[in-house]
Amino acid sequence: MRFKLVMMPPERPVHAGWAARIRAEVPEVTVVSAPTLADARREIADAEAAFGAVPREVLPFAKKLRWLQAPAAAPVPPEAFYYPEIIEHPVVITTFKGIFDEHIGAHVMAYVLAFARGLHYYIPRQLEARWEPERRPDATVYLPESTALILGVGGIGAETARMCAAFGMRVIGTRRHGTQKPQYVDELYRHDELDRLLPEADFVISTVPHTPETEGMMNADRFRLMKRSAFFINIGRGMTVRLDDLVGALESGEIAGAGLDVFEIEPLPPDHPLWKAPNVLITPHTAAHGPYLDDRRCGILVENCRRFAAGEPLMNVADKALWF
Repeated sequence: MRFKLVMMPPERPVHAGWAARIRAEVPEVTVVSAPTLADARREIADAEAAFGAVPREVLPFAKKLRWLQAPAAAPVPPEAFYYPEIIEHPVVITTFKGIFDEHIGAHVMAYVLAFARGLHYYIPRQLEARWEPERRPDATVYLPESTALILGVGGIGAETARMCAAFGMRVIGTRRHGTQKPQYVDELYRHDELDRLLPEADFVISTVPHTPETEGMMNADRFRLMKRSAFFINIGRGMTVRLDDLVGALESGEIAGAGLDVFEIEPLPPDHPLWKAPNVLITPHTAAHGPYLDDRRCGILVENCRRFAAGEPLMNVADKALWF
């Protein structure tokens, strides 16, 4: 089946190469560039497919649109992408889910190993040229006797489980739907059992996306359920964690520390207390950074073009109502 694909604004230089690859590998596709919103309104009128975001003001012009490839694994902010009109529209949305798994898994393990070996004590001392071994008996965590609780065991969670298991950790996890355990996950439960699981974990690792259901899921009540010796790690979405509640849990000693790549407020304000907290490791939303990502994005886009032309099921179909 022949169809038209509109490359929506804003365009990146790499998109020209993607368009050329689509034309070469899926000749049934007519790829059209739309560098401005005016171009997008005009070009989308007879297009069956689009890549990028379709704003509210453009959607009414999309009379034939049946497939939209989102420009991210989890578009941000989701409410600007999964707005009511597009949820009600028959268009199928697909994402770039799966391209970051080993990058983010490695980032999680960097936090786990740093806390397990006490680097949150020694990094500040290095900056002050202080040769001062930490004498506390809990300054290290023996990973083969520890438990990792992964919130949201999807592709990233499954890869994180594999890495945790390689260090001998017991891995338990939660998932919204299904109880079929991925390899390396010892026990898998539904999200509604989270409160029962939190007291078991030495590392609580959140990989969940931001959805109406997950917004603020980690809050003061749930931090109080964690062990005082446990560490919280968030590489999912910042809006899933109440930032003030996390600060309170850290300052009161309800939890031992936190490794944070995403925040309810981004960028994190320079005067925010987390910057100077002695038991916090911060990275600026960089857990997904790594090589080959644009090649992987293009690969998914090309494969979905091939499948759309052939009338086959698309990869990474999102549940629009759930935002992922």
